[in-house]
Amino acid sequence: MITSDGKPQDHTADVDPLGSLRAPDDPPCDVYLTGTVFLDIIFTGLASAPVRGTESWARGMGSSPGGIANMATALSRLGLRTSLAAAFGDDHYGEYCWDALEQGEGIDLSRSRTVPGWHSPVTVSMAYEGERTMVSHGHEAPPPEGALPECPPRARAAVAALTPGRREEWIAGAAAHGARIFADVGWDDTGRWDLKGLPDLEHCEAFLPNAEEAMRYTRTDSPRAAAHRLAELVPLAVVTLGAEGAYAVDGATGESAEVPAIEVEALDPTGAGDVFVAGFVTSTLAGWPLADRLAFAGLTAALSVQEFGGSLSAPGWSEIASWWQRVQRESDQDPAALRRYGFLTGLLPAPDRPWPLRRAVPTIGFGRAS
Repeated sequence: MITSDGKPQDHTADVDPLGSLRAPDDPPCDVYLTGTVFLDIIFTGLASAPVRGTESWARGMGSSPGGIANMATALSRLGLRTSLAAAFGDDHYGEYCWDALEQGEGIDLSRSRTVPGWHSPVTVSMAYEGERTMVSHGHEAPPPEGALPECPPRARAAVAALTPGRREEWIAGAAAHGARIFADVGWDDTGRWDLKGLPDLEHCEAFLPNAEEAMRYTRTDSPRAAAHRLAELVPLAVVTLGAEGAYAVDGATGESAEVPAIEVEALDPTGAGDVFVAGFVTSTLAGWPLADRLAFAGLTAALSVQEFGGSLSAPGWSEIASWWQRVQRESDQDPAALRRYGFLTGLLPAPDRPWPLRRAVPTIGFGRAS
């Protein structure tokens, strides 16, 4: 994103988590993903949920690319070479989202397109009491005209959102080209909750549902039992537990790990799940131990909810380094909890700014973000 001096803000701090693994014949991108980009307009600081027939005033407001852009931004800020294929409207909103992602975040949009006569999808998000309410509007983009660049491209990994009852051909194509598939899933509006209705699960290396989704799909009564059941179907099952953290089972080795969540004051939870997945993908590609991957994913998600706006809130290595420096200096920290994140010591750059850091907050209508 653009900072107050008009220059792109560098969240990566020149950290390449895959630097020691790179080779001349590597794929052109680390992670490929596709989906719908929304313009997110976020209101924060509401005293309560909006009440019918009344006007509510928010203490804060911002705008940013949302939808699949949340995940793409989180991956890019963690230093992964990210390629996004998406449709953009030919309106001002679409132009803004394109520039914010390509110029501000360094995301490859060579496989994306601007659709003439199609307006950008919009979501208004209202955050209050640690929760959020959203109202969205949009139409499905028309099919592309003419030839498009190869989709999916060769990539180390791809992130997919599985849709019940629907098979996405690109997922099988990406897996066939060697990409490691990381997938989550949305709410099953049909109420069937049938794992056979997720045909692309067979291509996935890791499946990351939340606790409620995992228990419904496996007909189990606990998230941990659900994770073990899912690990019979995919190599790696990760179940997010909300305020309790996350639990994972490696189906190949039988290893399991659980890491509690970091307690923070949540300003806006928009996009926290996407940031968790991005942190887990990054640390998995880097080859970290399972428990460290869970801890890192949980940390990035926790840092994100302290800012507003899905893509705006995604932390980079600079933010992580500043947080780690701060908590080590606080005398009331639990030594055992600090040891859980000790793996960060050899990875992080020297903090260039003190905590708390303020992520750039662009708002449509201003030439520069404040």
